[in-house]
Amino acid sequence: MSVTVYTKPGCVQCTATYRALDKAGIDYEIIDLTTDDAALAHSKDLGYFAAPIVITATDHWSGFRPDKIAALAKADAAASNVA
Repeated sequence: MSVTVYTKPGCVQCTATYRALDKAGIDYEIIDLTTDDAALAHSKDLGYFAAPIVITATDHWSGFRPDKIAALAKADAAASNVA
């Protein structure tokens, strides 16, 4: 499962998102929006203006969303059971 978290320094919701992803055992890549102009442009193209922005293969959202992270964990577990 590919998960990317667009973030910025000092972001409380970003930290909460990392912790929830870690707790769920989901691997993710962090991209700092303050140092990556292409990532910032992509996030704006998606309509987001606040971090964190989480992008998966099938979904994307902004903000700390424990419901979305729980759904990711459930999907990841189901995929692991099939494999």
